[in-house]
Amino acid sequence: MMQLGQINTLEILRETDHGIYLVDEENNEVLLPNRYVPESFKIWDKIEVFVYLDNEERLVATTDMPFIKRGEFALLRCSQVTDYGAFLDWGLVKELFCPFKEQAFKMKPGGWYLVYCYLDEKTERLVASSKTNSFLSNKELTVKEFDEVDIIASHPSEIGWNVIVNKQHSGLIFKDTIFTDINVGDKFKGIVKKIRKGNKLDIAIGQVGYRNIEPNAKRILEELEDNSGYINLTDKSDPEAIKDQLQMSKKSFKKAVGTLYKQRQIELKADGIYLVK
Repeated sequence: MMQLGQINTLEILRETDHGIYLVDEENNEVLLPNRYVPESFKIWDKIEVFVYLDNEERLVATTDMPFIKRGEFALLRCSQVTDYGAFLDWGLVKELFCPFKEQAFKMKPGGWYLVYCYLDEKTERLVASSKTNSFLSNKELTVKEFDEVDIIASHPSEIGWNVIVNKQHSGLIFKDTIFTDINVGDKFKGIVKKIRKGNKLDIAIGQVGYRNIEPNAKRILEELEDNSGYINLTDKSDPEAIKDQLQMSKKSFKKAVGTLYKQRQIELKADGIYLVK
């Protein structure tokens, strides 16, 4: 089935004065205008095209690939604002429309905005929305702790950066774990560091040693994070004190501490353990 707003692999059906017609498995046809027709082709050759609506709201194909497809997030530049809304450059001849009601903040020409592309069911048009949180949900998570995930920087807050996780969920990177410049729309890899109450996702940039970490080491990290990065325990601490605070033996404690120290996630001092920031 031909998918509007997506890349489709279609077969060349016939040639006309205006271009070539392509067809899907259900015999739906779409025109590929002359400007996009390859120099050489044969009937029934397969070709990858992006399908959208032209300026006259007709279905049309292009071999140009847009900066964003339906169901995706991307940072786009606003080229103009009219009485109806804003138009965004997404790499195609016809620009992507963002209605005023879908603008988190009033868009201005030349500005860059993180948007989501979706199909408006009422108009059957592809439109953009900068109200990105409306298209995210943490009600049913598809990730678990220590999973590697794809991250898009959404917007900063007083405590860190809000991010989009795997194009589905919202997450947060705490500012004390950020050691590089981040800008809206930046894409990078991250790790699900912790899942808090209410399915809130704490995200860490990169691997940072959290993946495949042993359970006891994980327990110590959680205790550090819950106590402002400090635990009043050392390798000389009484076994009962370790058991009361961490619910593990002194032997397990020393092994886990050694693991974290080698990974440079903690600093050992005479008065206890400190989380490296």
